[in-house]
Amino acid sequence: MTVAQILKTCKEENVKFLRLQFTDILGHNKNVEVPESQFEKALEGEIMFDGSSIEGFARIEESDQLLKPDLDTFVIFPLDFGNGKEARIICDIYNTDHTPFAGCPRLTLKRNMKKAADMGYVMVAGPEPEFFLFMRNEKGEATTETHDDAGYFDLAPFDLGEECRRDIVNVLIQMGFEIEAAHHEVARGQHEIDFRYEDALKTADNIATFRWVVRKVAKDHGLHATFMPKPVYGINGSGMHVHQSLFKGDKNCFYDESARYQLSDIALYYTGGILKHARSFSAVTNPTVNSYKRLVPGYEAPINVAWSEKNRSPLVRVPGKRGKSTRIEVRMPDPASNPYLSLAVMLRAGLEGIELKIPAGEPVNRNIFTMSKREKQRLGIKELPANLSEAVDLLEKDPLMKEALGEHIFAHFVEAKRAEWAEYISQVHQWELDKYLSTY
Repeated sequence: MTVAQILKTCKEENVKFLRLQFTDILGHNKNVEVPESQFEKALEGEIMFDGSSIEGFARIEESDQLLKPDLDTFVIFPLDFGNGKEARIICDIYNTDHTPFAGCPRLTLKRNMKKAADMGYVMVAGPEPEFFLFMRNEKGEATTETHDDAGYFDLAPFDLGEECRRDIVNVLIQMGFEIEAAHHEVARGQHEIDFRYEDALKTADNIATFRWVVRKVAKDHGLHATFMPKPVYGINGSGMHVHQSLFKGDKNCFYDESARYQLSDIALYYTGGILKHARSFSAVTNPTVNSYKRLVPGYEAPINVAWSEKNRSPLVRVPGKRGKSTRIEVRMPDPASNPYLSLAVMLRAGLEGIELKIPAGEPVNRNIFTMSKREKQRLGIKELPANLSEAVDLLEKDPLMKEALGEHIFAHFVEAKRAEWAEYISQVHQWELDKYLSTY
């Protein structure tokens, strides 16, 4: 759509407010909201905001930054905000001299997509984000009490979240999503909604929008939706498996009918790159202290750095479909991650695999969860880092990840994660009180 077409649509639909949406380095959705008198100025990319107030953006002495809208992302919210209709448009962040801002996650993904394009490829990705629906207390605060007793693929009356989940799906469809599946997950109160694959940028935009819609609709139902990876001890956590492949035009470059497993060399080299860098990019795809409480043995968590055709115990799985549907499924990311940066680091790792012809090795078709440590060592199967601190150590040592993220985001991301870890380990947690207070 052009600026003129968007302005015409807003007038015809009586849109009163336009949200200029972007994300910070940690992946939190942000926006600047403008009234209809400022729509044209906003669509021309002339709205400034204070970048020094956003995590990892600008220093106080260089705080002004511009919001440059991507006109293709314009959509009118099919939700009632009580003040008339609202629309949304996703923006890139630029400096006031109209140069790209190095700390913009969306531009960082675009830069890595250009690297792929220069090699002749387009990355397509399809996510499977999971989340929990919890009750709120009498003050409206979030709890970890669920309102259903359902399990995997259960339905009403056990799945009392079904109505909320269907409303989420309906809103997403009205916003242009192609929903492929929605169902209850393994844990009580846990849900999954899958939407159709798109190119990497559209997928990242969709994930950011998805998280906002889920939380808004849940709140309208009196519930709290969380993408926290492991909100409750003793049950499965929430992941966000990402299916991905490379295309040249209409051709899926991962498919080779005559090859072993019908997987092309490109697919295997790409997988080799993912496996080589997975331990270091886990700080990006699994970016919180809590992320590593999901990545523990016993809950089907993908902690083993290996791949397989069918087996779901390795980090990378190859689903059974071939032809245009040939893809790999990277199972480690969680839904708390910044979607732009997560796709950027996975893409860059895969591209290096192709450039350097990094072998993926043989598929591991046995259940790795039941293997001894010695067996895994014999097969060369490493594990993901055990905590955020180890993950950041590995990220800092990986020059490719620094290149993928860019110096600005790399430095600010590491600084933020070091601070998060320092704050966490300095706290006294309830587990410690229960364990030690009466014992020592």
